[in-house]
Formats: sequence, structure tokens, C-alpha cells
Amino acid sequence: MNKKYIFIFCSLIVAVIILILQNIQANRLPLINNLKEYSFIQTERQPGRNPNKYTIIATGDVILARSVNSRVVRLNNFNYPFEKTVNILKSADAVFVNLESPLIPNCQTTDEGMKFCGDLRNARGLIYGGVSVASIANNHMGNYGLDGINSTTNLLKKNKISVTGHGQPAILTIRDKKFGFLGYNSIGAKEPGIAWAEISQIQSDIYNLKKQVNFVIVAFHWGFEYTSVPSSKQKELAHAAVDAGADLIIGNHPHWVQSVEQYRGKHITYSHGNFIFDQMWSNETREGVIGKYTFNSEGLINIQFIPVVIDDYSQPRPATAAESEKILSRMKQSSRQIDPQANP
Repeated sequence: MNKKYIFIFCSLIVAVIILILQNIQANRLPLINNLKEYSFIQTERQPGRNPNKYTIIATGDVILARSVNSRVVRLNNFNYPFEKTVNILKSADAVFVNLESPLIPNCQTTDEGMKFCGDLRNARGLIYGGVSVASIANNHMGNYGLDGINSTTNLLKKNKISVTGHGQPAILTIRDKKFGFLGYNSIGAKEPGIAWAEISQIQSDIYNLKKQVNFVIVAFHWGFEYTSVPSSKQKELAHAAVDAGADLIIGNHPHWVQSVEQYRGKHITYSHGNFIFDQMWSNETREGVIGKYTFNSEGLINIQFIPVVIDDYSQPRPATAAESEKILSRMKQSSRQIDPQANP
């Protein structure tokens, strides 16, 4: 073979390699082109799952206390908060929630106050809703001290719901892949039994967990309430977690939906808003998104935000088309305040 043909042959090989690498990179990145594409409302459980894809759902804040708790106790129906979204939740391989109320014996039924608790029977609703993992790293889980934390974690584990946010990861096996979850709180004061968002500890935890799992998902309870743009502290924590090897960052606490961001090829949802809570006093606090995150063997490949609106102080439902457009437009605008070129 003369030099001319060798050169042509080598050039073709290089071109093929470049195309393959470009395709791999494209498949690795979340398909975030237009937020309008996320106004996806699923009404039926999908008949089957692709064995080569793995879907994780993360919701907004779940607070089974105050008016939520009083309603389900009065109705004697602990599935009630989940009834209009259960098909969406069960379309995923796993469901992650930020559980922001201890579940304790003899919880007093009330519609008022800032000391939260929920009836032990609320575990029925979590099971009905398909919850796989709950983070207890937040500023209300400690409202009844270590007894309340232990009551909650023991109840969850008894009902086969994995727990994180107490200094230990939750590890789920989905077919041939392992997903590790870590939860941290950065609101209020440090409390025994609740994992605090300290960067050095977070990075150490991620590093150690990466040795055991295929993907690491980190959940933060952070930011300022009733704001649509993340604080500098939120961004610092998110970026530090990605730098340490996290594959996906999910956030809650502001009670409003917030920005999304791409950082070093990884996705950050700063706040999913509310999911189950009694804050009926404004449109923003009644709204949230269910984040549906799809992975393949390489990493996160697709994201869907499913808007929801809370009715009756306790029950989220899929948003209408007009409501969805409004919620997603707000996420889009706040995302552009982080990056003017962002089109999440």
C-alpha cells in the first residue's frame, strides 16, 4: 500500500473515531434544549421499562405535618396526598423525596405552628406513592429531637424505604446498576442525627461512595425561602459536590421552583418547589415540579420536569397546560439569571 492510500485510510479512521466520540458525548449530556419540552404530563404508568435505562424521580418538599396530617387523619386516608400523582411516581424505577417532618407516635393534630410532626400511618402514603429513598436532612426533621429522628428512620426502614441524610448513604440497585444517594442540610443550626452541609465532609462522602456505586446523587436542603434564584452558597455547595464526582444534584427548601444549571457536564436542579405541603397562600408555594431523571450506562441522558399544583392544602395534581407553561417559564427565566445563554 503506497503512502497516498495509507494517508486516506488513516484519515477515514480518525473521522470515524471523531464521530463516535461526538455521539457518546451527545448521549451523555442531558437533553435540555427547550423548557417547553418539559411540560410533560403522564397519566398512566408506562407498560414496561427499557432495561438499558434507569429513571429516578425527585419531588419537591414532602411535609406530612400540619394541615396535610390533619386531613389524612380526618379522612383516615393516608394515600390521599399521592392519589393524583401516583401514576407519575410509579413510572420511574425509584422515587426520592425530601421528608421534612418526623413521623412519631401521638403526633398532635393541628393546622398551625412551625413544630412539625406526622402520624406514623403516613408511612402508608409513602409506600403507596412508591417512595424508594427519603432524605431526612432538613431543618424540621429534628423538631422532636433524636427520638423523632429515630422513630422516623426506623419506620421508614421497616417499610423498606431507604434513608439518607443522617450521615450514611442510601444505596439502591436498579437492575445491573447501583445508585448512591446522599442528603445534607444547610438551614438553621447543626443538629445531632442530621447530616450538615460541610464541603470537606461532602466531598469525602462522595469520594467514598463512588467506590461502591455507579452513580452518585446528592440532595441538598438549602437556599432562601420564597426565592427563584439560588444563593451563592447553594452554587458553592453544588459545584463542590460535582467537583468531587457527583452525577446529579437535586435541591429543596425554598418552597418555590428555582433555576437549573449545567456545571462541568452535570445537572443541578436547585429547587423542585413544593410537592406535598399546606402552603395554599400563594401560587408559587402551591407549585412544584416532579423531576424525572433518566440515566443510561454512561450517565444522565434525559430530564423531564412535570409541573404540579397543590389543592386542598395537601394534594398535588398534574398542572394544566396553562399552569405548566407558567411554572416552566419561571424556571427558564431564573435559569437565565445564572447563565444568560441558558435555555433549560
